Amino acid sequence: MTGGGCTSGDLFFGLPAAPMDQGAEEQVLALVARPGVRVERIVSTGQASPPGYWYDQAEDEFVVLLAGEALLTIEGRPEPLRLTPGTWVDLPARCRHRIEWTQADPPTVWLAVFTGRG
Repeated sequence: MTGGGCTSGDLFFGLPAAPMDQGAEEQVLALVARPGVRVERIVSTGQASPPGYWYDQAEDEFVVLLAGEALLTIEGRPEPLRLTPGTWVDLPARCRHRIEWTQADPPTVWLAVFTGRG
């Protein structure tokens, strides 16, 4: 929805009604994109990082889990971090991390805020 230069929406609109097909990619929706900041809604339905793959981003990422569950491994942490609704994590640039699993049903919904160069 737009008007007067403002936009709004519903973070839970358009979620998959059932788990997506095996091998389907996460749904990523850019909500805000401005110089130095990007906000995305990410919907996972059982996806995980490929074996041996680590995210190693040039941007800072603040992420909050809105629905579902996920297991996040952060390099240097002795135990994976279990994310449940309301749990957030601040990942500075170059903080290597990987998604071990995400809940498929109901979908796992993330709000990710990326800042910095990217």
